[in-house]
Amino acid sequence: MAIQVEKLTREFAFQGVKLPDPNPEFSVEQVRDIYVAQYPELATAAVNGPESRGDKLVYSFIRAVGAKG
Repeated sequence: MAIQVEKLTREFAFQGVKLPDPNPEFSVEQVRDIYVAQYPELATAAVNGPESRGDKLVYSFIRAVGAKG
């Protein structure tokens, strides 16, 4: 029996939006920093995952909940 190795691709999600992996060599924090310009809420977001979904590892950015004031 042969063992087959498959490379899983990363995918990122924020508030239901799928964000492609800009560079597989980047850390999750570096990816978050890239998307902060487009989604400023990511600056304080937590990272959840990865969750395995088929051939993808999905990381979810979870918006920080805080009091306004």
